[in-house]
Amino acid sequence: MKLKRCFDLVAGLIGLCLLAPLMLLIACWVKFDSPGPALFVQQRVGRHGVPFAIFKFRTMAHDGTAGNVPRMWPAPCITRAGHWLRRTKLDELPQLANVVLGQMSLVGPRPELARYVACYPPAVREKVLSVAPGITDWGSIKYRDEGSLLAAAADPERTYIEDILPVKLAFYQRYVDQRSFWMDLRIIASTVSTLWR
Repeated sequence: MKLKRCFDLVAGLIGLCLLAPLMLLIACWVKFDSPGPALFVQQRVGRHGVPFAIFKFRTMAHDGTAGNVPRMWPAPCITRAGHWLRRTKLDELPQLANVVLGQMSLVGPRPELARYVACYPPAVREKVLSVAPGITDWGSIKYRDEGSLLAAAADPERTYIEDILPVKLAFYQRYVDQRSFWMDLRIIASTVSTLWR
């Protein structure tokens, strides 16, 4: 969809320019709050199954293994800055660079780790990976407190795979079937409204 890509590129560039001062302040805070880089880079699965490096502000203590650890655990490793960044979702801002690079869209199924994509039923995997992953979608809005849900679970990984992921996949498939420019605008507006509240 040419309109979608054009919108993503323009909005991504504008967002990076306007938010650059805020992102610089956040990067400095992350650096001074705990040892390690300001950015967290992790391999995710993109459109057509092509892996890419997703960018986030680092929210966990840096020990050299974070690249293979999901964002939801281990909770004790979350930094002071990380707690606030996760709660406000500002740790996701660097993904605007992924959008500009064409690896992601503003709206679309959230990109997952390869080991979770391996849990998708084959037909679902083909459909979900037929579009570019996004920064936000209906599933992200519903599970905006996902970290809290998983922190309360006896087995977070099993809870994610068996309880949360199937619901997310239903949202992803619905998006692929019904996607349009106007739906993207609705999702963006709903995301901003949810975060503001």
